[in-house]
Amino acid sequence: MDNHADQLRVRFDQLSERIHRACQTYGRDPGSVQLIGVSKTKPGEDVARLHELGLQDFGENYLQEAIAKINSLHQLNLVWHYIGNIQSNKTKDIAQHFDWVHTVDRAKIGKRLSEQRDRAEKLQVLIQVNIDDDPNKGGCRAEALPDLIRALEPLPNLELRGLMTILSQTSDPRASYESVAQLRRDTEELLPGAKRHHWNALSMGMTGDLEQAIAAGATHIRIGTALFGERSQSV
Repeated sequence: MDNHADQLRVRFDQLSERIHRACQTYGRDPGSVQLIGVSKTKPGEDVARLHELGLQDFGENYLQEAIAKINSLHQLNLVWHYIGNIQSNKTKDIAQHFDWVHTVDRAKIGKRLSEQRDRAEKLQVLIQVNIDDDPNKGGCRAEALPDLIRALEPLPNLELRGLMTILSQTSDPRASYESVAQLRRDTEELLPGAKRHHWNALSMGMTGDLEQAIAAGATHIRIGTALFGERSQSV
C-alpha cells in the first residue's frame, strides 16, 4: 500500500477510536459525534482517500482553494463545512458551494448568505460565539447571541443548527465547552417550536481537547493535522 495512504488510514482509525472511547466514557452515542476533516492546504486526493475510508464531512478555511477542491470532487458524496472567517465579498461563493457554515457571527453576513443561496437545500448554519471574549478570536459575545438568533431565524434559506466556538489558548476547555453547551440550551426557546429540534449542534473540540468537548456535548469535532499530517510551514 502507498505509504502516505497508509498513514492517512492509521490516523483516521486512531481518531475514530479515540472519539469512540470518549463517547463510551461520557455516556454518548458514538453516532452523535461527527468528525470533520479540516482539509485546508491538503490535496483533493487526500480527501478522496479518507472518503473511501468512511469520512464524509470536510472543513475548509480558504475559499478559493475550497471551491477548486469541491468542484474536483463533485462526484463524491461529501458534506462541506466552511469554518473560516467570513467577509461580505465571500458570502455568495460560500452560499453556493457549502452545505454548512460554522462561522456566522453577525446579522449582515447571515442575511447575505440567505439571499445568495441558490440551492434547494437550506444552508445549515452555526453561530460562532466568542465564549472567552478573546479579542483575537471571531464570534459574537454571549450577551449578543439572543439578538443575533432573532435576526437570523426568519431568514428563509438558512437553517439554524446551533453554536460553534474556538477557544483561547488560555481557556479551561471543559468549563468553556460546558458554557457553550449551556448557551445552546438557554437560547433554544428563542426559536419557534417547529425549529427547536434542529437547534442541536455544537461544533467544538480539536485534537488536544476533543475528550472535554465530547463530555460537554460536542456534535462536531474539527481535526486537521492529526488526521492529514503536518502542513507546509510556508502556508
